[in-house]
Amino acid sequence: MDSTDFLWRLMWLPLTILSLSVHEFAHAWSAWKLGDDTASRMGRLTLNPMAHIDLLGTIALPLLGVPFGWAKPVPVDPTRFRRDVSMGRGMAITAAAGPVSNVILAALSAVLLGLAFRYAPALVDRGSGGSFFLVNMVRLNVGLALFNLLPVPPLDGSRIVAWVLPYNLRNQWHALEQYAPILLIGVFWFGGRLVSGPINALAAVLFSITQAIA
Repeated sequence: MDSTDFLWRLMWLPLTILSLSVHEFAHAWSAWKLGDDTASRMGRLTLNPMAHIDLLGTIALPLLGVPFGWAKPVPVDPTRFRRDVSMGRGMAITAAAGPVSNVILAALSAVLLGLAFRYAPALVDRGSGGSFFLVNMVRLNVGLALFNLLPVPPLDGSRIVAWVLPYNLRNQWHALEQYAPILLIGVFWFGGRLVSGPINALAAVLFSITQAIA
């Protein structure tokens, strides 16, 4: 690995940390709003990256060029949800909050990029730090959102599927969780190909907003 390659990965690191921290905060916030204060009591109801960083998944693997990573998972206790929220529904909502937060962050980055082009173009000149940050925040967060929505345990999409499945199929679905490590290897190998089309399509929509503002 040459110095240029390492510098490129180092530039991506703040984007990864910020995006994963927002994702995990969204899980903690949604659980707290539903009545479960487990994550709050453990200091996870914060945007402070130090509460969410996993040294291996958030720092080491991205710096080594491994094309995936993770933050510390937010603990959720569905038995603590409000009485008007079923455990399945509550878990689906808290799971969906992570990908939704990444889509919001991507859209916000696209809007800021358009405003910068319109009112402060020097900040986002080709090759500038501002352009690198905002363009890749759009792409990274779209990718995180759609990848995490894949219906594979333990990704967020699996929690949503578990809620919408008929009751007589839920036990079989939960039984798949014991194979999560094997399934994740398959997801990391094939998942990028599965979501590359939707990622490009959604990113294109968001960049069209940038162009409209600019």
